[in-house]
Amino acid sequence: MEKINIAFYSDTYLPAMDGVVNSMLNFKKELERRGHKVYIFTSGDKLSKRRYSQKRVFITTGIKFKPYPQYKIALFPYKSIMNLRDLKIDVVHVQTPFSMGLAGMTIAKLGKYPLVGSFHTMVNDKRIIESYYPKNKTLQKFTSKYLWQYIQFFYRRCDATIVPTDAIDKFIKKSGVQNVHIVPNSIDTRTFNPKVNGSALRRKLRIKKNEKMVLYIGRTSKEKRIEILLQAAKQILKKRKDVKFVIGGTGPAFDYYKNMANKLGLGGNIKFVGFVDQAVLPKMYAACDVFCIPSTFETQGIVALEAMASGKPVVGANYLALKELIKDGKNGEKFKPGDYISCAQKIERVLNNSDKYKYRAVETAKSFAIDKATDKLLEVYQLIINNNNTR
Repeated sequence: MEKINIAFYSDTYLPAMDGVVNSMLNFKKELERRGHKVYIFTSGDKLSKRRYSQKRVFITTGIKFKPYPQYKIALFPYKSIMNLRDLKIDVVHVQTPFSMGLAGMTIAKLGKYPLVGSFHTMVNDKRIIESYYPKNKTLQKFTSKYLWQYIQFFYRRCDATIVPTDAIDKFIKKSGVQNVHIVPNSIDTRTFNPKVNGSALRRKLRIKKNEKMVLYIGRTSKEKRIEILLQAAKQILKKRKDVKFVIGGTGPAFDYYKNMANKLGLGGNIKFVGFVDQAVLPKMYAACDVFCIPSTFETQGIVALEAMASGKPVVGANYLALKELIKDGKNGEKFKPGDYISCAQKIERVLNNSDKYKYRAVETAKSFAIDKATDKLLEVYQLIINNNNTR
């Protein structure tokens, strides 16, 4: 296809490394490798604006969105309308549905640009509402109802909506959103691969050769259900003392989960390492024996795929995208959502025979490689560009 100019609009960006940011940066890298141009319009604080603004990255100053802290509410999001005209944009791709996303949608409609929307995050999830929105139950109910109505309004006005998995495809179609396309969030299988050596990092974490390491990487927030992993850890450590648990990532519940680990008596068997730099991340996966993701929140689970690409089996909740991604006995094991006993049993099953999962884990990840996902993304772009030209 001809080279095109694409505008990404997002309410979250570096230094946050959530699924939205990972997806954008992976696609940007591959699209530009193929000769297309990608411009990112996003929001951030003054520090991130100074640090991350680049030739094709435009950061609008915003304020922190308290209910979901990695999102920033842009104060003047519509300034970018002039940029789109100058840059000869062919398609607008909104990654989030809030201030920058809404600005991108409005600008696309006014300028008659083809509009793609990605549904990345279950922002109306019950645990999100309970954790981050007003504590008053009536207000939570009100917020949940009208937030979901807004989400439906937003994506129904896109020329195409992108979802990462079959599970989310079925979910969003039930709400009346049309023209939905499955384009998985991609991973870089060159960066994350089973040849990466994690032995030096294990030594740094003080994990011995004869010990096993269970890893979680992601936001330390309540919707991620990290308490299930902590309670499972307690069950496992009753039977064996050779297992260490590592929690990587930051978030609003970081101290909450550290305190919970102390109350459960996990002591030196668990380490909270905080933010994991992108350069260190492949070694972190390589260092572990099993990756655990207890969340019932995932629309895809990029971290699970990165772990699989690194040759590591994944133990995850049998729910939404993870239900689709994890194949029992092949690339990992699924446990009953919210059941720490089931989680502990599945972690032990994998630890006792982790090598048998390696091949299928890597093969699963290959199907989500950046080149294949980008092919599908470009098909969607071409479709709506063609449709727009015939109007």
